[in-house]
Amino acid sequence: MAQTYSDAVNALNTLQSNFATIDAIRKSGGKANNQAIPEMLEWARRCGYQPSDFNKLNIIHVTGTKGKGSTCAFVQGMLNQLKGKPSCGKISKIGLYTSPHLKSVRERICIDGAPISEEKFAKYFFELWDRLSGSKSDSSEFPTFGEDIKPVYFRYLTLLSFHVFLQEGVDTAIYEVGVGGEYDSTNIIEKPTVTGVSPLGIDHTFMLGNTIEEIAWNKGGIFKPGARAFSVPQPPSALKVLQERAEERNAPFQEVETRPDIASGEIKLGLPAEFQKINASLAVALVGEHVRVLTEGKGVIPEGSTLPKEYVTGLAESKWAGRCQTIQLGNIRWLLDGAHTKESVTVAGEWLQQVKKGSSAKTILFFNQQTRDANALLGTLHANLGNVKIDEALFSTNVTWASGTYSADLTSLNTSAEAVDKLEVQKELAKVWEGLDGGKSTVFATIEEAVNAVKKEAETGPVDVFVVGSLHLIGGVLTVLDQ
Repeated sequence: MAQTYSDAVNALNTLQSNFATIDAIRKSGGKANNQAIPEMLEWARRCGYQPSDFNKLNIIHVTGTKGKGSTCAFVQGMLNQLKGKPSCGKISKIGLYTSPHLKSVRERICIDGAPISEEKFAKYFFELWDRLSGSKSDSSEFPTFGEDIKPVYFRYLTLLSFHVFLQEGVDTAIYEVGVGGEYDSTNIIEKPTVTGVSPLGIDHTFMLGNTIEEIAWNKGGIFKPGARAFSVPQPPSALKVLQERAEERNAPFQEVETRPDIASGEIKLGLPAEFQKINASLAVALVGEHVRVLTEGKGVIPEGSTLPKEYVTGLAESKWAGRCQTIQLGNIRWLLDGAHTKESVTVAGEWLQQVKKGSSAKTILFFNQQTRDANALLGTLHANLGNVKIDEALFSTNVTWASGTYSADLTSLNTSAEAVDKLEVQKELAKVWEGLDGGKSTVFATIEEAVNAVKKEAETGPVDVFVVGSLHLIGGVLTVLDQ
């Protein structure tokens, strides 16, 4: 097999769970969960690793329904400033593993704030591929692990991140959970330095449960003995479950409130939306504890004290593409937020109200959500637009190019191809929008065609385009804008 970056991406795409598999899991009520961690440990063994090997990465493990990626970005921002400072313990190379990616799959595996290169991605990808091809599992214990079977997409990338970070000499790593916690591929980490829970809400119900308590139980699965667990304020019933999970796991538990200096705006954030203040406060607690663990108690920040300048700079310089992101291109201001749950589209609507203050530009909504309850999501968004008037709504699939093809890094097999081809979701959304708003709406088969329509609109005057509903949509828009 050829071993270029493009070959690696194509091979990786063969590991995606297709729509039929995901549908089967959905219908099984998540029964596949019980095998998740034993299987992940077996794949790690076949790659030449056991969980204790990952301890040297000094992992900060973060879960939550919304804001977990932003929290990781704030953590990375502060750690970048603390790197190499003897008073903070040994932090010389920082790894960051997050999902999903927006434009390139390499974004998921970063070192010192930058995605690994195409060459390194391909090199390490095929090292793992060969290790897996050259090893076997006991068929009585793992009957589904046949001759040519490889771990599915997210599992493979998680294993790849461990491999990359260990080979590259990373000594502090930040891991964002994929889905949930208890059964997540990242949860083969045995000894994190600290764990964190960002705001909880209802999402991925077919895998995590239908209630906030079930979801909290799942998220609390990342707590580990002796590692302090921090959570932002949660609904009381969810907080109680998290506390019980921490007790079960012998993990000291602490609730984190928004820091007064962050709440007041005295400390500026690189991710400026109001709702990011609690994520930034959680990140401060995580970094403080991480440094305390690395320095055996010498580097802790006392409660209520002034934040060291490295923390302040790190928070101000944090970036997280596709979340409350503004891009001005000529006459068009692109306002991008990957919100895709009821809670997150609510705050995205509030962010739009904030940025639209004093703007007389025409406002276009560009929305898609291919797999969740898109109609309900659109309804929630509409209810939280305040006084912002939407002049036109655009609905497109997540297909990237007008030719009907995906950018290779954005290929998605986990949606119904038939529904995408027939624009079923988009036509339904246009109908729902008409009932909600009565304004003009247009359906497009691809992102590129929708972007071209926006450019045409902008020939007559300034336009604000609010892109929301799906990180896959955001990634596609950013890819098209790059052309």
